[in-house]
Amino acid sequence: MKADQLIESGPGRPRRRRQAPPAFSPDSGEAVVRAPGARSVRPWAVLAVLCVAVLVVNIDMTILNVTLPTLVRKLHATSSGLQWIVDAYAMGFGGLLLVAGSLADRLGRKRMLLAGFCTFAAGSLGAALSGSVGVLIAWRAVMGAGAAMTIPAGLSILDNVFVDSQERAKAIGLWGGTMGVGIALGPLAGGLLLSRFWWGSVFLVNVPLLIIGVVAAWRLVPESRNPAAARPDPVGALLSIVGMGLLLWAIIEAPTRGWTSATVVVAGTAAVVTLAAFIGWERRCDHPMLRLDFFRSRSFSTANAALLLGLFALAGSLFVITQVLQFDLGFSPLEAGVRILPMAALIAVAAPLSPLIARVAGTKVTAAAGLAAIAGGLWWGADTSTVSATYPIVLRGMLLAGFGAGLLMPTAANSVLGSIPRAEAGIGSGTYGVAIQIGAALGVAVIGSALSTRYQNHITSALASQRLPEPVLHTITGSFGGALGVAASVGGILGASLAHAAHAAFMSGVHLSLGFGALAAGLAALLVLVALPSRIGAHDEHTSETRSMTRSASCSR
Repeated sequence: MKADQLIESGPGRPRRRRQAPPAFSPDSGEAVVRAPGARSVRPWAVLAVLCVAVLVVNIDMTILNVTLPTLVRKLHATSSGLQWIVDAYAMGFGGLLLVAGSLADRLGRKRMLLAGFCTFAAGSLGAALSGSVGVLIAWRAVMGAGAAMTIPAGLSILDNVFVDSQERAKAIGLWGGTMGVGIALGPLAGGLLLSRFWWGSVFLVNVPLLIIGVVAAWRLVPESRNPAAARPDPVGALLSIVGMGLLLWAIIEAPTRGWTSATVVVAGTAAVVTLAAFIGWERRCDHPMLRLDFFRSRSFSTANAALLLGLFALAGSLFVITQVLQFDLGFSPLEAGVRILPMAALIAVAAPLSPLIARVAGTKVTAAAGLAAIAGGLWWGADTSTVSATYPIVLRGMLLAGFGAGLLMPTAANSVLGSIPRAEAGIGSGTYGVAIQIGAALGVAVIGSALSTRYQNHITSALASQRLPEPVLHTITGSFGGALGVAASVGGILGASLAHAAHAAFMSGVHLSLGFGALAAGLAALLVLVALPSRIGAHDEHTSETRSMTRSASCSR
């Protein structure tokens, strides 16, 4: 019996069957996976459901960006509070992806997809009704957990339904393009909702969409699982979540508490020790959450590293750019979202083309070109970050970065999935998702902290001669939005002077932070050119290689 089986529900009790070979519909040309006595599965209909799911999940990665100034006013959030609101989602997402991928392989991918939809809907409802920063952060983490159940299950279903490698590459191109479009469309969706409703509507809108998704997935998506999948690894999951949580806490809180403060140093050290313990545990465990043997494949390891660094640059820069559009250029949330739309359009165009480009130029060249474009776009943004910057100047860098993202994500996804056994698709796609989410979380944390540190240093120096009450000084140094609020309330020459000083400090921080993003993407492009193979290996080749690998000693049960 094959390790990876397709399970379809016909009338009565579900029946477990061997995966049937693909048949091709003479009418549509679509690959149709058939099981005796069961309804035919049309892969492109399944892909449509999965694309809707990935669109909703990835819109929520960035939909909050245009809402950040509103949260400063409504919930009195500081810069670190804003970073946590964004990163709580990425932490819940990235921290549970590998566990969810493993459970999807073991318990059923359709079942995990449906559970993810329901969890995401519950988190969205809670976030919409939050009344404080702390409560909102907690519900954002729940949303991240729901997304973690959804993405690896969906990518595994896609990998099983599209058994032909060329068809799979096209499907992953569309799937990855939808992911990129979701990331870029988030600010537009947020702006549209904020122009008509209260800030909680950016989360509440998910609920009816997810209900539709549950119904469509229940009817159209086939069930599949790997009966030979290893049991979950709760110790590994706990170590990874604690380690990454401590690391993000140290990076985000450092601008406020001081990079050399005892609490930041202790948290950072504990993060390194915990993550090292995680790697050690995964090496010894016979059912690891993170399959380290997969990283022996250059395609797998290099593609994941490229994704991590690429999303580090992209997510961190979007966190900064959406604030530039509103705080610096004075656009409303809706106007800011509309002005990010061209970036989304380029991602939508480039992503489906990336498999065709990769077929001609090779995976290495396509991925490296995408990363180089991201680096060039962010470098342009950093170089033009002055108090006299205009939207057309900012747009040029955004367009270049968007084109690069469209090339990178589908190419890297296909490289990851093409280098692992199909039966392990849940764990493999989970690792791919972890690279994206950890990269995004670290990008917001590091690039956001670079912005905050430079801003706080400059505004503190500018106000050194002023004797301001401590609460007022805390508001000014806490965020650029807070400083503008104080300046507006003071008014007159003093208010104008404060606004000018805060503006200059903020744009100096933008210059530094976007430069960090450009550097990360540039290093990733060099890594790809050196290490990524030009062509993707077949499933079967890697399967035989993986089978020849020996596991390390078993972990204690």
